[in-house]
Amino acid sequence: MSFYKHESAIIDDGAVIGEGSRVWHFAHVCAGARIGKGVSLGQNVFVGNKVSIGDHCKIQNNVSVYDNVYLEEGVFCGPSMVFTNVYNPRSLIERKSEYRDTFVRKGATLGANCTIVCGVTVGEFAFVGAGAVINKDVKPYALMVGVPAKQIGWMSEYGEQLDLPVEGDGEVVCSHTGAKYILRNSFLSKE
Repeated sequence: MSFYKHESAIIDDGAVIGEGSRVWHFAHVCAGARIGKGVSLGQNVFVGNKVSIGDHCKIQNNVSVYDNVYLEEGVFCGPSMVFTNVYNPRSLIERKSEYRDTFVRKGATLGANCTIVCGVTVGEFAFVGAGAVINKDVKPYALMVGVPAKQIGWMSEYGEQLDLPVEGDGEVVCSHTGAKYILRNSFLSKE
């Protein structure tokens, strides 16, 4: 085995877990899950069958990554944050055929106790604040807070807020890395 598994964790036959990953106390990984290299699954994490988790993701304690959730490389899922996969759930009505895909792009951060409503895409290196509720797509590098979440700024790949307006145009250099970020027509990119 090229990954660490705590003795209390359950990994169903068929699950694929990459080299150097760690599966901690009371986690459960279902048979169809695909987990990359260097991933950390914290205590009490659940990973469904139709899930892919990219290399170097960190899934903190008490997170359930349900079917139809796809995490790219380097995604951070804060403690007790929530994914959904049915938009209008009812216990008395079977809706497994109505799961909506949720995509979290490379390097995004999902803060503690935030909720990601199914069917959205969270852009690369976006930053969702603790407790926020995401119910629509999030732009790359966007800083989102509140219920429902609203964009209040932009974040660098380093994880620091950039001194740029939410809308309009501008340029800024990250003081930590020297990377240049360009805002054009309310869309941020890194040069």
